[in-house]
Amino acid sequence: MSLMTIFSLLISQMLIYSAPLIFTSLGGVFSERAGIVNVGLEGIMVIGAFVGVVFNIEFAESFGKMTPLLAILVGGVAGIVFAAIHAVATINFRADHVVSGTVLNLLAPALGVFLVKVIYGKGQTDSIRESFGKFSFPGLEKIPVLGDLFFKNTSLMGYVAIATTFVAWFVLYKTKFGLRLRSVGEHPQAADTLGINVYAMRYAGVLIAGFLGGIGGAVSAQSVNINFSATTIVGSGFIALAAVIFGKWNPIGAMLASLFFGLSQSLAVIGGQLPGLSAIPTVYLQIAPYLITIVALAAFFGSSVAPKADGVNYIKSK
Repeated sequence: MSLMTIFSLLISQMLIYSAPLIFTSLGGVFSERAGIVNVGLEGIMVIGAFVGVVFNIEFAESFGKMTPLLAILVGGVAGIVFAAIHAVATINFRADHVVSGTVLNLLAPALGVFLVKVIYGKGQTDSIRESFGKFSFPGLEKIPVLGDLFFKNTSLMGYVAIATTFVAWFVLYKTKFGLRLRSVGEHPQAADTLGINVYAMRYAGVLIAGFLGGIGGAVSAQSVNINFSATTIVGSGFIALAAVIFGKWNPIGAMLASLFFGLSQSLAVIGGQLPGLSAIPTVYLQIAPYLITIVALAAFFGSSVAPKADGVNYIKSK
């Protein structure tokens, strides 16, 4: 295998595995910038994956090649609905954010598998009819060297996720909405005195997280797993949460961290094809992404400063 082929394979697989993490970690940034800790990203991804796969299976004949794209939007809407549970619990009822998120993580897989059994009479769905597959950018794929590395047989959703990152950065740091969202995550009392509706902004942050997390789950299910089962989303939401912290609650930082974690996940899959890694037992490559996540958090968590009111329930009367 040539060096060019190795790098092309690595980049392509990295983008495939990073795309769901990027979408979900961006959602985590919006939620935590608004002051709501969102441990429930894993559960939101599960619901997005379930709804996306079911939509794909049921409507593939009607929408054809457009089905995966429509499925991720439907998965995003399902993520909004599921995230609303977390929003109501933490904002209206002032529940502990970690406990509420944990409930989402416990509820989602059980609910998904139960509904699959009700709908299809078995523990997992059939494989979807339309998946994202590999994509080549017309014209760009013919660029010498760069075309083969970045634009040929690659992940379209990976590039969409990266583009979404810069949109998210612009919204957070260059718009009035973003300023207000960040203000309620830093000092909600001060924001309230300036006429900003703290509850509304926190709802916005959590629901945006639900939409992006649902998209992340639907993208993962339609590009990596190709079906839905209890093991379709296992740990990806927690890795995305780690990317939020590793990226210092910044959209671009979260995206770069997601690319790093996505690379580690892809190595667990294609490591056996790469010189130097093929001799490593498969089980070590499979646990590597989670080990790297722990090491990264241990190394950088102390230097990462969360929004000051992150995880702190706001009571308007105070």
